[in-house]
Amino acid sequence: EVQLVESGGGLVQAGGSLSLSCVASGFTFGDYAIGWFRQVPGKEREGVSCINKLGQTYYVDSVKGRFTVSSENAKNTVYLQMNDVKPEDAGIYYCAAATNNLLIYPIGDFYDYWGQGTQVTVSS
Repeated sequence: EVQLVESGGGLVQAGGSLSLSCVASGFTFGDYAIGWFRQVPGKEREGVSCINKLGQTYYVDSVKGRFTVSSENAKNTVYLQMNDVKPEDAGIYYCAAATNNLLIYPIGDFYDYWGQGTQVTVSS
């Protein structure tokens, strides 16, 4: 059974920091690219970041310079470090795995497995 489990969400004050984790099981972690997405209220699911097998990373402009994606393949874990969070960063964050392990863009249709999400709430 392929599973992706996000954790680390919660309430954070604007300007603060939060670290999200995505733990994968049931497949060889290094064979996949991992993307982070968020569901913003009233909007479509948005790609946030991606890290591929080569360690290449991508960030959407709105989070560039504030968020950092990293991986520990030995732990089957990908992290999203969120710094200087803004109210518009609130939403449900999902990690997803793509069998194209060189994929560098967080485009939802390209991802094959999804976690259940972890909610991030930002207080002003």
